[in-house]
Amino acid sequence: MDNKIIHEKQDLTHLKWSFFRHSSGTAGSFLKAYSDLDGVKKYYKISSYDSVRGIFGHECANEIIADRLLTLLGIEHVPYQLILADVIIEDEKYETYLCVSEDFKKTGEKKIAFDVFYQMNRKKNESPLSFCDRMGWRNQVDAMLLTDYLILNRDRHGANIEVLKNELSKSIRLAPLFDHGLSLIFSCITEEQAELFDVMEDKPVQCFVGSSSTFENLKLIKNAPDLHNLNEKEFEYLLYSLDDVLSKKHLDKIKEMIERRWCFYENMRDSR
Repeated sequence: MDNKIIHEKQDLTHLKWSFFRHSSGTAGSFLKAYSDLDGVKKYYKISSYDSVRGIFGHECANEIIADRLLTLLGIEHVPYQLILADVIIEDEKYETYLCVSEDFKKTGEKKIAFDVFYQMNRKKNESPLSFCDRMGWRNQVDAMLLTDYLILNRDRHGANIEVLKNELSKSIRLAPLFDHGLSLIFSCITEEQAELFDVMEDKPVQCFVGSSSTFENLKLIKNAPDLHNLNEKEFEYLLYSLDDVLSKKHLDKIKEMIERRWCFYENMRDSR
């Protein structure tokens, strides 16, 4: 159906991992690595890790689900693959699913965190959202706000949005959407936690251009994105081939979340 998930185990024990604390404040760290073979730069990411539990959680699976959703909706984003692999972390060997993406910068482009770019170029008392309006990025930001509502992304801080600059051509653009690991029901490690999770609860989120509420951020959307309407078969496709990665209770709850949040958005959009 697609090549998003590779269940045949790969040997990635050569990768060197760097640690990044969860910016959401949850326990554990993200581990990231990269390779640069044959001129193709690839970035690897593992779900949560600590020295006691090892690798746990399912943030990497969330990247694939978000990737598929954004593909169906026609929203520009960084594509990911989910790969089963052997890795070595702190001299310990693990078998785990990890996600991989390729460098999305075009030739000559350099990236800068949105919050830094905003602080350098904003007008006095100009909000991040108004700044995006002035830069001509409002449609992309509206699509981002909708995305983060649908998957309950808790972590759209100012460095999880990037600006790409090309000094030679003098072009400036927003990067495609990326980094959706801390979304959906990422906090539910056990099946019991997944079963009890309220998919419509307005949990606090980080959103540099909006508020701490994804529901309130929906109201900030100026131009409702012209999106493909999802059908039942497509909702099922979002979770295709993830049975070995997540439990049925996790998969059922994720499907319920996206379906119900999509219906809420449709009703709100159609009532405008």
